[in-house]
Amino acid sequence: MPRYFLKLTYRGTAYHGWQIQENAHTVQAEMNEKISTLCEEPVNVTGCGRTDTGVHARNFYLHFDLRQPLTFEPQDFVFKLNRFLPEDIAVLGVWEVSPETHARFDAVSRTYRYYISRQKDPFVQDMALIFTGRLDVKAMQQAAGYLLDYEDFTSFSKLHTQATTNLCRLAEARWEQTENQLVFTITADRFLRNMVRAIVGTLLEIGKGKLKPEDMKAIIEAKDRSKAGFSAPAQGLFLEEVRYPFVPEDR
Repeated sequence: MPRYFLKLTYRGTAYHGWQIQENAHTVQAEMNEKISTLCEEPVNVTGCGRTDTGVHARNFYLHFDLRQPLTFEPQDFVFKLNRFLPEDIAVLGVWEVSPETHARFDAVSRTYRYYISRQKDPFVQDMALIFTGRLDVKAMQQAAGYLLDYEDFTSFSKLHTQATTNLCRLAEARWEQTENQLVFTITADRFLRNMVRAIVGTLLEIGKGKLKPEDMKAIIEAKDRSKAGFSAPAQGLFLEEVRYPFVPEDR
């Protein structure tokens, strides 16, 4: 059975996350339905991860198997699939890979960004957290730096998940500030359920002065979700990039 990799991007506002579930509109369900229709056979896609309700993906990968090779040229397949898909999902490319290649397990890193608008802006309402209050960005930056000293992020994980380990190797965690926007970037080999939003929520508590930067160390070492801050709202979170050893950066 030939296997194909597909790159897509989506706005998560209208979806109950990536993963298919009963009585809910999900991105995976959309992709299953539309690819199955186009290929005229049942298809069940496997994603590079799963995003929660309302979370967006600027770059997302999936793989799927077919009984027979695609009858379309790749560019034609992308064109036809995009015509089937709703406006908030766009396919960027498709190519054949080896049958062992896996969208989730072969990813070597993932990068998320969380966007905060520092002024009320109706054009980013569903794409960023609107927060106009005072924030100590220097303290938030200092606290973010402490994340790189640890690998166990139990304190930022959703409870009762199916994860076999809470260890993650972080490569970066930093804030960038412009006149009207604050962006948090975090890269790791893997992430736990709700991890990025819980980290951002905790960093916001530090920025508001409710916690000190050094409190981040105690929170991580406690390995207790109740010690960390709230989960930041979903609309500000984007899966920005997923890296594979076999996918060129410009693809």
